[in-house]
Parts: sequence; C-alpha cells; structure tokens
Amino acid sequence: MDWEDARPKPDAQITIGADLSVLSVTELEDMCTRLKAEIERIETMLAAKRAHSAAASALFKS
Repeated sequence: MDWEDARPKPDAQITIGADLSVLSVTELEDMCTRLKAEIERIETMLAAKRAHSAAASALFKS
C-alpha cells in the first residue's frame, strides 16, 4: 500500500489560505483546475452583473 493511500483524502471544498504542503501533486493539479474553472465562473457572473448595471444606468439616464 502506498503511503498516500493511508492518509485521509481532503474534502472537495477548497479553503483559501490552507496549508498546501500536505497535498500531493495530483491533488494540487486538481485544485488548480477547479480554481481556474471557478475563476471563469466568477468572471462570467461579474460580466453579466456589469452588463445589467450598465443597462440599468442607461435606462435611468435617458
């Protein structure tokens, strides 16, 4: 049995600022992939909210 198999797997939730030294390379790669996807999701929502805000501002300025 591999020593990494004996250690409990961290939960799927990412905690900003957590100790990364306890994670394996595979876990770090997975975390990086998930964080990039989350950043894309946030940027999409931010763009939608900015567009909504701009549309509302334009409506009330006219």
